[in-house]
Amino acid sequence: MCKKKNQRGCLPAPISRALSLAPSLFCSLPPFANIGFKPAQNSAQRKAAAEAAASPAAETPQPQDVPPRLLDRLLRDDRPALHPRCTIDDRVTRVAWLNRSTILYAGNDKWSIDPRVIILVNTPTQYSIMIQNVDVYDEGPYTCSVQTDNHPKTSRVHLIVQVPPQIMNISSDITVNEGSSVTLLCLAIGRPEPTVTWRHLSVKGQGFVSEDEYLEISDIKRDQSGEYECSALNDVAAPDVRKVKITVNYPPYISKAKNTGASVGQKGILSCEASAVPMAEFQWFKEDTRLATGLGGVRIENKGHISTLTFFNVSEKDYGNYTCVATNKLGNTNASITLYGPGAVIDGVNSASRALACLWLSGTLFAHFFIKF
Repeated sequence: MCKKKNQRGCLPAPISRALSLAPSLFCSLPPFANIGFKPAQNSAQRKAAAEAAASPAAETPQPQDVPPRLLDRLLRDDRPALHPRCTIDDRVTRVAWLNRSTILYAGNDKWSIDPRVIILVNTPTQYSIMIQNVDVYDEGPYTCSVQTDNHPKTSRVHLIVQVPPQIMNISSDITVNEGSSVTLLCLAIGRPEPTVTWRHLSVKGQGFVSEDEYLEISDIKRDQSGEYECSALNDVAAPDVRKVKITVNYPPYISKAKNTGASVGQKGILSCEASAVPMAEFQWFKEDTRLATGLGGVRIENKGHISTLTFFNVSEKDYGNYTCVATNKLGNTNASITLYGPGAVIDGVNSASRALACLWLSGTLFAHFFIKF
């Protein structure tokens, strides 16, 4: 029983009748308004907020008279709390806030067992509550019910909880052989449902794009290796971005091998460059003999994709053809490189080819001379 007939801090037992819905408006919020809020990030935040609200020393935050449009800004400013409020006058005898058919507060009396729900203001002009750390389970209608001269009046606001995009499951980095088929998966949640996009972070800037949770690549090529970026976007917050790396194995191929000339007694270097994944291992041969550092006064250095064969003091016996062999687990390849002396090769043309060229030129000049005379 209430000690005073018009005391707004309590309600009679048949509260369902007193709080029956009516079409009139008495709150500052428009009826059936849709307002979006971010949910709390985790349960730890909710627990901390509840403990702060229950502490006797905690100060109750004072609300501002925020119009409904600004409530959506609270969402985007990362302050996940709902502040429904009613504007009232001295004719009101009883007030209450409900979520669906569940009473949250009746006057100053808390009916909800949820520690996140607290009362902010209960004055002759305003009645407002706060729901801290809003999550998706708080979505739905909230009703402010007041009674004036034994006549109930209500207004309702509908909460729509917006959830930032979050990638929940994504494929791990993968290594495959060239020619294989690859499927990458990127699953994301959010409200509204986020759009998932795959993009190839190619060095060449070709950027393969797929707007789907699954990215399928058939007969993958070596230039399709690298990082693939999955982006989940729903305009509630910044997109969630994750990356997956695809490594494509392929057998070696020698991309650069050039003949080199050096004089007797001078330094000569033969170089062999090979591309391969995994990285190729190099070997050098002269005819059927495998060369090694220190053998015959030579040094072999392998740095990344390049192998060099260095002659510190070239002699006549060093001239000739050498074979560079590049090998990995998928195969091998080789190239022949010549170390020659002065006059033996000009611009990559060997002496036999040069002799043929001279013979052809001589014949041409002779024919021209014979016809003229």
